[in-house]
Amino acid sequence: MHAEDRHRAILRRLRERGSLRVTDFAEELKVSAVTVRRDVEALAERGLVARVHGGALLPETATAPSPPPPAAPGPGLVFGLVVPAADYYYPEVIKGAREAAAARGIRLVLGISQYRPAEERAQVRQLIGHGIDGLLIAPCGPAGDQDWLAALGVPFALVERRSGDDVPGAERVVTDHAYGARLAVRHLARSGRERIGLLLRADSPHSALVEEGYEAGLASQGLPAPDALRFTITAPETDPVRRDTQLDDFVAAVGAGLLDAVLVHNDHDAIVLLPRLRARGLSVPGDLAIVAYDDEVAALADIPLTAVAPPKRAVGVAAVDLLTLRVGDPGRARHHVSILPELKIRASSS
Repeated sequence: MHAEDRHRAILRRLRERGSLRVTDFAEELKVSAVTVRRDVEALAERGLVARVHGGALLPETATAPSPPPPAAPGPGLVFGLVVPAADYYYPEVIKGAREAAAARGIRLVLGISQYRPAEERAQVRQLIGHGIDGLLIAPCGPAGDQDWLAALGVPFALVERRSGDDVPGAERVVTDHAYGARLAVRHLARSGRERIGLLLRADSPHSALVEEGYEAGLASQGLPAPDALRFTITAPETDPVRRDTQLDDFVAAVGAGLLDAVLVHNDHDAIVLLPRLRARGLSVPGDLAIVAYDDEVAALADIPLTAVAPPKRAVGVAAVDLLTLRVGDPGRARHHVSILPELKIRASSS
């Protein structure tokens, strides 16, 4: 079992039971207690668990929630935060929200939906039952199915989601992913690349925005955007055989000279490309310049990857601030906050 799988298992067990013992969980996973202890330490460093003697707790649920005082901006408030996952992209969002909440004297209670709409609603119902004053949520359900949020009876703000514009009371804080994609394309074009492709993960909620920015970036540089340069791959857990074929098709296109650069969403898929390209005798950045999108692990690749870095922590901070203002002034005009990502230039595109 890989470390990421163990981390998910630990967080899942904590959400189900509230605590775990290292020795018992290690036996259950058929790994050493030292391995689980290190996993707990890694999660604790990211603020996702609280270490206790011989085990771990979720920091937000280490004590039973108590009824909050009447709503007021600042100390005494309780906010819920529901995100799809705690092991990719969202740890920094969570960290930013925790920091902002702590600075304001707000208690933040975390829920993880695991990209399951039914679990998401269950988490929200539980938080509402605990008496939260407001909700921050990155919905995992269909974009057109967010009306249920308006019926919750508490102020809410969407995090990294642009759905819900027609939902009464909806506000949001997002990364401008289209801007990030434009940054990447402009960088590649100014590096002398003229056949810039796009490789997207089919299941990403941000793919449409990345593609929009990719097209705008090419247009701004006077470059064509033929369909032959656009590729989509499935997630590895969805259909690994089909995914392998899709990756092979992409590498074959590079070998045929159809493209000399690519924007890849996300980091994991960009890293997976490197050994496949090498096996075909293709070099990075010589034959193919690569820009990854997300900057979660891009710098750790054997050829460090240039990457678009969404302002994840800043999104978490801004979301707490936005919801705090809403709770303090329910009649305040609705806000849509968009924060710009950065481009981190590394060896894969130089």
